Amino acid sequence: MSDKLATARLRHDRCFPPIARRNAHTLILGSLPGQRSLQMQQYYAHPYNAFWKLIQLIFEAREGALPYTRRVRILTSNRIALWDVLAAAKRPGSLDSSIEHVSAQANEFVKFFRAHPRIRRVFFNGRKAEELYRRFVLPKLGEEFAGLGYECLPSTSPAHAGMPFAKKLEKWRKIKEREK
Repeated sequence: MSDKLATARLRHDRCFPPIARRNAHTLILGSLPGQRSLQMQQYYAHPYNAFWKLIQLIFEAREGALPYTRRVRILTSNRIALWDVLAAAKRPGSLDSSIEHVSAQANEFVKFFRAHPRIRRVFFNGRKAEELYRRFVLPKLGEEFAGLGYECLPSTSPAHAGMPFAKKLEKWRKIKEREK
């Protein structure tokens, strides 16, 4: 086995710090950054991932590629936080189905929710993010965070091509609704 291959097998992919202001009322959670995102050090950097295109359309930003800092500002100015369920895990490639659960380490959500006390809504970017959260995070949260509402949205990943973009956009518009 080559040294490069051995290192790749031992390596855990690691998430980025959350994008969040203290006044955030909504949190969007992915599972773990894919290889392209890790290379570019940006959330949802794969050119075929629909996440940023959806965000721009939902919040009526101008069409076309915006700089990453501007895309992030769209989220934070609308009081939306962005993070991943997992802090680290082994995952060959970028597919969520390849995440090795035995290596999965969840982010510190108790600390995060305490630092962002206005968050009341949590949206999952796909079923895998929801599954990981329910398995690794929810059992550790306790009553302090029982008032959080959860909803799974269709994955924006190019691997989830079975749903037309227009249908994803319709479902994702929920993130713009203000809490009731």
